[in-house]
Amino acid sequence: MFRKLAVAVFALAAGVLPAGAQGGIAHAAAPAVLGGGSGIVVGDQGVCTLTTIGHDAAGRLVGLTAGHCSVAGTTIGAEANRDAGVVGSFAYTNDEMDYAVLEFDPTKVVPVNRVGNTTITALGGPARFPDIACKQGYTTGHTCGLAYGDVFQTNNWAWTQICVLPGDSGGPVVVGTTLVGMVNGYLYVPCLGPQLGGNMAAIIEDIDARGGIGAGFRPI
Repeated sequence: MFRKLAVAVFALAAGVLPAGAQGGIAHAAAPAVLGGGSGIVVGDQGVCTLTTIGHDAAGRLVGLTAGHCSVAGTTIGAEANRDAGVVGSFAYTNDEMDYAVLEFDPTKVVPVNRVGNTTITALGGPARFPDIACKQGYTTGHTCGLAYGDVFQTNNWAWTQICVLPGDSGGPVVVGTTLVGMVNGYLYVPCLGPQLGGNMAAIIEDIDARGGIGAGFRPI
């Protein structure tokens, strides 16, 4: 059975400050550093993974993640820098293709093209057999596996043998430094897979055809 990955949920006990928070005099928080593979806090309820970040044709700072992470209007925080507060929001969600377009506040975010062991320099897709594809996720970090490709010839999806768990949703799937997809779910058993990911070329084509926020996207 194919299953979309759940959002990794966290909770704070009443009266307990988040890590790094202190009482007393308030200080301006440093901007959040975000790139493909960064954990994003979704509406103060859970964590997904940012697929990529860059600018659209209108110059807006935008990014992508899995559509099942939330709906339009939901706020976004940076998991690694929660002191930065709300740094953006979901602008659009496509349930059928399971992707979301995010818009960020450029005064609160420093965009980067490398997170962990994953660097993104170009867009492409889908992953094809016998490529070795890798992903960067909030939960399981950097993992790689064999790509099987679009085995059902849907044009929207590709299968890989990459380990994924809840919280990795939206994580960038790359071949080399080319972003070819994102993490969306798994078949039967997490980390035993296979993993199902969106075809980045099809996602970008759909965003451009819709127009508005995200159209003309190019990664940092």
